[in-house]
Amino acid sequence: MTQPPPVGTRTLGRNGLTVSAIGLGCMGMSQMYGTADRAESLATIARALDLGVTFLDTSDVYGDGHNEELVGEAIAPRRDEVQLATKFSLSRNDRGGMDIDGRPENVRARAEASLRRLRTDVIDLYYQHRVDPKVPIEDTVGAMAELVREGKVRHLGLSEASTTSLRRAAAVHPIAALQSEWSLWTRDLEVPGPDGSVLEVARELGIGIVPFSPLGRGFLTGAITSPDDFAEDDFRRGHPRFTGEAFAANLRLVDAVRQMAEAKGCTPGQLALAWVLAQGDDVVPIPGTKRRSYLEENIGAVAVQLSADDLARLDEIAPPGAARGARYVNASYTYGDSPERVA
Repeated sequence: MTQPPPVGTRTLGRNGLTVSAIGLGCMGMSQMYGTADRAESLATIARALDLGVTFLDTSDVYGDGHNEELVGEAIAPRRDEVQLATKFSLSRNDRGGMDIDGRPENVRARAEASLRRLRTDVIDLYYQHRVDPKVPIEDTVGAMAELVREGKVRHLGLSEASTTSLRRAAAVHPIAALQSEWSLWTRDLEVPGPDGSVLEVARELGIGIVPFSPLGRGFLTGAITSPDDFAEDDFRRGHPRFTGEAFAANLRLVDAVRQMAEAKGCTPGQLALAWVLAQGDDVVPIPGTKRRSYLEENIGAVAVQLSADDLARLDEIAPPGAARGARYVNASYTYGDSPERVA
């Protein structure tokens, strides 16, 4: 097997959080994408570290704590090699959705629990998973900043935050990273609003960008050709972009990406990741996988060079708004300033 290329590093924020240029999203090792394989998941994390993918992403809500425990077990003998990111504020409710809790007392309680599960005394990057519209973000970030002062957290982040939330949070404490969905089929970050786009404001404030689902929840790999490709317990079976007319429309987008990838001599997934990487040195995608083979394919994206013509062509194939279907079931995301039901 060909050895993947060197991953390299990038810096998030203005306070020196240096991470691998591609991270590893660990959520699928515990939930959402069909049955998980514990041994393969542990092997995937170990292989990631061997190959220089040292920026690992988890959350206390993934598998209701299971994912943090898994990651903690995997990195215990190699903690010094890892830039460890986790999140708080979401919890499952009995209505089939999520509740958001940004109260200061919850910040501390959730951080202490995460530290125990992760088997570590410090979290490198601690995100508020979703902004709580019921709690002033100044209060939430203030409590997070206390954890930094105590040495329990090194850097702070927000996930899916609006321009307003970013400005208010950054006025309390430096924010190193914004984690939001960004890919060839989800380009909401780039869409201008009254205060500019989320991407523009993040950059104005010196906040790095950590795109999750940079492969369109696997669709942009080209490996999904029918809804029947999903296991019975895979959440994509009911996802708006993977069903009905939206599936067929999105498949046409992927076919165009596949044709371009063939001409470039790479896989569709590598082309999609290369596009994300080409958006700036402050961008660090975290493609999720629970298999070593997909991990190594993803790393290959760092060797894919895209010319100005290539980038222009991809803008034609997948302009903002090109993908059909909502990003979530029963939720219309507005980047965190209103109550959300997260499926």
